Amino acid sequence: MRQITLGRTGITVPQNGFGALPIQRDSKETAVRLLRKAWDGGMRYFDTARAYSDSEEKVGAAFDGMRDKVLIATKTAAKTPDAFREDLDVSLEKLRTDYIDVYQFHMASQVYAPGDGTGLYECMLEAKRSGKIRHIGITAHRIQVALDAAVSGLYETIQFPFSYLASDREKELVRLCGEQGVGFIAMKGLAGGLITRSEAAMAFMNQYDNVLPIWGIQRDKELDEWLGYMKETPEMTGSLAAYVRKEQEELSGDFCRGCGYCMPCPQGIQINQCARMSLMIRRAPSDAWLTPYWQEEMKKIETCLNCRACTKKCPYELNTPELLRKNYEDYQKVLAGEREVGQSRGDGLR
Repeated sequence: MRQITLGRTGITVPQNGFGALPIQRDSKETAVRLLRKAWDGGMRYFDTARAYSDSEEKVGAAFDGMRDKVLIATKTAAKTPDAFREDLDVSLEKLRTDYIDVYQFHMASQVYAPGDGTGLYECMLEAKRSGKIRHIGITAHRIQVALDAAVSGLYETIQFPFSYLASDREKELVRLCGEQGVGFIAMKGLAGGLITRSEAAMAFMNQYDNVLPIWGIQRDKELDEWLGYMKETPEMTGSLAAYVRKEQEELSGDFCRGCGYCMPCPQGIQINQCARMSLMIRRAPSDAWLTPYWQEEMKKIETCLNCRACTKKCPYELNTPELLRKNYEDYQKVLAGEREVGQSRGDGLR
């Protein structure tokens, strides 16, 4: 397993990080066991956030008494200095620590900077001076925000979606971070569930000597796959490269990544699932997508107001109402038996 140094932070860890968002859906006992199993298996970098309900609390319980043996990153979505300081103090309490290795602005819609009027970057500097945090990071879903942060000289790490479905601009971001000495942390390495072969995802990451992927993990089966790559890390062989090229061709163009930043919808539509239902049916075939529950959820698309609030919030600038309509049409055909679950169709839904 390659060791990755996160830019000028000097943090060096295996290229195999633990994303702790999914453990909020586990019991505390299960989450603690998974986290410790991950550490026993060689993982050292653990990423969570104040917004992930009780995830920080579970991470804190797992690593209580062994703080110097793990690297912990968390995030704040605060928009005011008072909220920032409150978030930081709560995170320290929940994580059972007196410092955070990488503290990040969460889902940033702008590059916070000294003197910008928000006071938020000044809070980061204050927290670093006091020893509560060691490194300043930012997470984003908008590529221009990430690119601007990379060249600002203000951030030691950037966390951004990155997988083998990445665009040329996203690959340029990785290159730029390496050039600027900014650590690059890859979220959504499985593209929100659209990538289904972990060895291909790992082989892709292994091509970059400055990318630290954090895999969202909720179950033993998932963790076992990633831990299995600690000793035998997949490489981009000819057959895997051919597979990835086919995937890239199938998923080229506009498709919903399932990030959910477009929500809530005024009509209650679960956009982050409904706008990519056709892809999920094809790529992760399951009758669970055809249950009465999901039929009712998809039917809500008929009530879409075309208010376009979702398009304004989409970090990928998708025409979400159109995607919803196309996915609904495709879904109705599946229900009508016009094609089987998992059967491909090339109609531009990608």
